[in-house]
Amino acid sequence: MPRPTVSADRMDDAARAGWLYYVAGKTQDEIARHMGISRQAAQRLVSLAMSSGLIRVTVEHPIARCLDLAAALADRFGLRRAEVVPTDPGSDGGVVGIAEAGAGEIERWLRQADPLVLAIGTGRTLKAAVDHLPPLSCPQHRVVSLTGSVGPDGSAAYYNVIFSMAETVEARHFPLPLPVYVSSSEERALMHAQPMIAATLALARAADVVFVGIGEMDETAPLFLDGFISRNELGDLRAGGAVGEICGWVFDAEGRFLQGARRERTASAPIPSSDRAVVVALAKGRKKLPGIRAAVRGGIVNGLITDEATAEALLAASA
Repeated sequence: MPRPTVSADRMDDAARAGWLYYVAGKTQDEIARHMGISRQAAQRLVSLAMSSGLIRVTVEHPIARCLDLAAALADRFGLRRAEVVPTDPGSDGGVVGIAEAGAGEIERWLRQADPLVLAIGTGRTLKAAVDHLPPLSCPQHRVVSLTGSVGPDGSAAYYNVIFSMAETVEARHFPLPLPVYVSSSEERALMHAQPMIAATLALARAADVVFVGIGEMDETAPLFLDGFISRNELGDLRAGGAVGEICGWVFDAEGRFLQGARRERTASAPIPSSDRAVVVALAKGRKKLPGIRAAVRGGIVNGLITDEATAEALLAASA
C-alpha cells in the first residue's frame, strides 16, 4: 500500500520542528509552545522530520518562510547573498543557526578550485561559525584578518578568529599584528608603513569575499565591554550618531562611517568595497538591528546571514 502524500505545509512544519529540536536543542514542550501546537503534535513533527530524511546532521529541507524572507531581503536591499535561518525562540543573543549557516557559506567559498582571497572580521558570531568549519585543505587560497589580533591590554584578542581558522583550514593565513585602535593618526601611519603590515593591508584590499560581524553601540557594545573604548567615548560616539561598528569602524544610521579622531586612530584594515567584493555580515537580534539596517542600507555589506525575526524587522522598518 503506498504511503500517503505529506503536504508541503506539513513538511515545512516538520523541518521547522526538526531544526528546533536537533539544531537549537529545544525540548518538545518548548517546540509545542513556540509553534502553538500540542506536545504530541510536536513529537509527531520531529518524528516525521527524521523518517522523511530531512534530518541528517543538519536540516536538509529549505523552510519556505526563510527562503521567502531571504529573497525579500535581497530584493529590498540589493544584496548579492542573503540567507535566513529559523529564529531560536527565547534567545535574542544566541548565535546557533546563523553560525552554522555562516560556516556553510565560508566552506562553499573555500571549496572553490580557483585561488581567492578571503577576508575575515572578528566577533563572537564569526568565532562560532569558524568553530563549525570541518577540516579543509585549500592551499590555493589566502585568508587575511581585517582587524588587529592585539587586545587593549596587549593580550591576544579573544574573538580574533583567524588563528582558530588556521587550526582547521589548510591555507595561507595572514593575521594583522595590531590593536584595533592606536593612540594617534601618526602612530597608525607609522605602523601601517611597516612592510609586513602594509603587505597584509594590501591583501585585505584585494579580498574577493569578506565575512564580518556587526557590533551594536548601546551599553552592551563589544568595543566597550572588551575595553577598546571607555564609557565616555561610547557616549560621545552615540551622540555623534553611531549605531553600529564593523572591525572598529563606526557608522551612523545611513551607513556612513563617522569622521573624527576615532576614525583616524582605527588601525583595522578598511572594509573592502562591496562594489567589487562580496561582503557578508553574520548578525541577528534586536540590539543589533539598527547596525544591521544601516550596514545593508548604506551598502557597507552586500550579503547577510540572519534569522527570521531580524529579517522581518528589517523589512518592516524599510517598508
